[in-house]
Amino acid sequence: MTILFLSLYIILSAAAFFLTWLNLRHLEVHGDEVPRGFEDHLDADTLRRSSAYTVAQNRVGLVESVLDTVILLIFLFCGGLEAYDRIISPLTDSFIIKGLLFFLPLYFAQAILDIPFSLYRNFSLESRFGFNTMTPGLWLADLLKSTALGATLVALLLTGAFAIIHLSPASWWLWVWAFFAVVSLFLMYVSPYLIEPLFYKFEPVRLEGLEEEIRGVMGKAGLEVRRVLQVDASRRSRHSNAYFTGIGKVKRIVLFDTLLQQLDHSEVLAVLAHEAGHWKKRHLLKRLFMAEAEALVACYAAFRMLDWGGLHTLLGMGEVSFPAQLVILGFLFSLVSTIMTPVGSWLSRRHEREADGFATELTGMPEALATSLVKMSRDNLSNLHPHPLYAAIYYSHPPMAERVKDLLERAGKTGDEERVCNPPS
Repeated sequence: MTILFLSLYIILSAAAFFLTWLNLRHLEVHGDEVPRGFEDHLDADTLRRSSAYTVAQNRVGLVESVLDTVILLIFLFCGGLEAYDRIISPLTDSFIIKGLLFFLPLYFAQAILDIPFSLYRNFSLESRFGFNTMTPGLWLADLLKSTALGATLVALLLTGAFAIIHLSPASWWLWVWAFFAVVSLFLMYVSPYLIEPLFYKFEPVRLEGLEEEIRGVMGKAGLEVRRVLQVDASRRSRHSNAYFTGIGKVKRIVLFDTLLQQLDHSEVLAVLAHEAGHWKKRHLLKRLFMAEAEALVACYAAFRMLDWGGLHTLLGMGEVSFPAQLVILGFLFSLVSTIMTPVGSWLSRRHEREADGFATELTGMPEALATSLVKMSRDNLSNLHPHPLYAAIYYSHPPMAERVKDLLERAGKTGDEERVCNPPS
């Protein structure tokens, strides 16, 4: 069985590397082509920078993936997990404390391994392409806050889960699932007030009249939004975005200040109408339900496999502790998750298309949404030519060129009309 799982992991990793190569090769062939609808906003230099940015991102991603793969292979298949388990297990007889001592060092080790890549991405790659605005001091502050916050949450979740397992060994799978579900919902509720302000400064939208227009569009969609805010994203990056946050009565609209600099009022409204489409189509609720259903199945599967007692044999190990068995389970579940990635991506793209359709019906401005996507693609140096297979497996959104084409067709523009209205530059 060890050879089987090792082979499966290597095959999946090799497939991911091949798809990345295929995607870059496709970009090399088609990277100088201007998609329909982008003619007035892209020039040859922007296309070259977009291609170079995509290549640079993929290169550092490949290096990180190779390093992660090597570390995982050593840890799981070359005795690393067993050696680590022999160090941790004798430290305490407490079931709960043993779980904390086992997983918290792994959390901090992962955080340390991520530091060089974060530094390179922010201060080399992102700076080279004109995106990074973060100072070293702000980067360090974010690192310390996010690491401390993450460690606190991990410790609380571990303590709760191990306590439940210890107190209810015959049915812990159900109670652990319920505990995680409640914590997740609680974090969604309090995040806008307790977590997000740790990193960003929020204030009312400054552009005159925009908040009233936004409330008008949201009211037309039947959504009540408590606050419309802008966030100082430009302190960290020139990338742009907008999103809904919170649940229930604490829903808020948050606009990056960089987005407000890029788009006009009609385009901002179109983007937010798209986000409103996710709420009205109950996409977030559906995804939450699916995630909790998957988590419930995973908890029960974990319960049955741990009760079996032979998990360690699947990877050719001797007897290991309960926390070490959880690591093995995590590896096995990650294989299933990787295999199911195309399904999740397809469902997400379907939801994005539905949200685009809702936005055009709500505002009657498909061209405004199209031009907003064009501008964001241009200013974020997005890859406009992903390989179809790569996009089918990994893209949570339809490729930008495809979305813009669909929106222009909704606006009733034919290819000839588009060429007349927007002659190539």
